[in-house]
Amino acid sequence: SVNISILIVAVVIFLLVIHHNFLSLSDFLRRELSDPSPLGLQPIDFIPAAPQRLTDERNDKEISVVIAASDERLGGAIAAMNSIYQHTRSNVVFHIVTLNDTVDHLRMWLRSPSLKNIRYRILDFDPRVLEGKVQVDPQKADTFKPLTFARFYLPNLVPHAEKVIYVDDDVIVQDDIVELYNTPLKPGHAAAFSDDCDSTSSKVAVRGAGNQYNYIGFLDYKKETIRKLAMKANTCSFNPGVFVANLTEWKLQNITKQLEKWMALNVVEELYSKTLAGSITTPPLLIVFYKQHSSIDPMWNVRHLGSSAGKRYSPQFVEAAKLLHWNGHFKPWGRTASYAEVWEKWYVPDPAGKFNLIRRHSEAYEAK
Repeated sequence: SVNISILIVAVVIFLLVIHHNFLSLSDFLRRELSDPSPLGLQPIDFIPAAPQRLTDERNDKEISVVIAASDERLGGAIAAMNSIYQHTRSNVVFHIVTLNDTVDHLRMWLRSPSLKNIRYRILDFDPRVLEGKVQVDPQKADTFKPLTFARFYLPNLVPHAEKVIYVDDDVIVQDDIVELYNTPLKPGHAAAFSDDCDSTSSKVAVRGAGNQYNYIGFLDYKKETIRKLAMKANTCSFNPGVFVANLTEWKLQNITKQLEKWMALNVVEELYSKTLAGSITTPPLLIVFYKQHSSIDPMWNVRHLGSSAGKRYSPQFVEAAKLLHWNGHFKPWGRTASYAEVWEKWYVPDPAGKFNLIRRHSEAYEAK
C-alpha cells in the first residue's frame, strides 16, 4: 500500500508539471499569435531591458514616450530623446515611429555611446493608412509629412500601455518627464494638452488670420458642417505637439476613428481654415477634443521658440522651462533659431554624417 501511495503521489506531481508547462506554452502562443501591428504599424525591433546596474539606479515605473522620426529631422528626434533620458530616473521606453527607409540610419545613430542604454522600439509607419483621409496637392507632394499623423494612432503604436506621452521632434526636456506623465486627467478625458491661451504662450500673429490661438484660426466657420458643431470660434486652441494620452479612454471613445472621420470629411468639404498656418493635424484634434481634454502644466510646453529668429523669452525663463518647443519655421538645428545653443547641448553627432550635411544646406538657404 505504501508503494501504491508513492506511485499516486508521483503521478499527481507529474500531471501538475505537465499542466503548468501547458499553461505556459498556451500563454506564450497567445502572445505570439495576437496581432501586434494593425493598420500597417510594423514593429521592427525592441531593446527589451536595461542593464542590471541601470535597473538598480532607475525607478521600476515604465513610461512610454512616442516620437516620430523622419530622416530629414532625425537629429531633432535624437536630441529630444537624449534630453528626456538624461533628465529622468524612470524606465522610459521610446516608441520611435519612422518610415522604412530611415530605419538603418536611425539604428546606427542609436548605437552612439551616449545613447546605447536608451530603451526603444522602432515602428515602421505605412502611409497607406492615410489614403482617402488627407488631400495632397500634387504640386506640393514633397511637403506632405505622413509621420505627423502618427499621433492619431497611439493605441496601435503602444497597444499594451494605459498611458503615453507624445512629443514632437523639435523639443528639449529639462526636467524629469515622470512629472508630465503624472499629469492628472479628468474622468472621461482621453488626453491633456497645453492651451494656447495659457500664461506662457504669447499670441502668435498670422498674416491674414489675426491671432492663431483660437478655433477660427484653424477651422472654416463659413462651412455648414463646422457651424453645426456649435463650437465657439473664439475658443482657445491647444498645441498637439506635446500631450499626455489615457489610452484606455482613447480606445473606449474610439478617438482614432473619430479623427479619421474628420480627416475624410475635410478631403470632401475642405473644412480647415484657408489661412491655416499650423499643422494640418491640428484641426481634427481640435474638433474631437473640443471641451473634452485636460490641461498640462504650461511649463511642460513652452513653445513658439521657432516662430521667429528673435528671442521671445528671457534666458532665465528658458532655463526654468521644463520643456522647450521650437514649433514654427525656425528649428533649433538651423542657424537662425533662438536658443539653439540649449538644443545643441543634447544633440548627438550623426555617425553617418547625413544630418550635419542637411544642416549646412539649411543654413545656406536661410542666409540667402
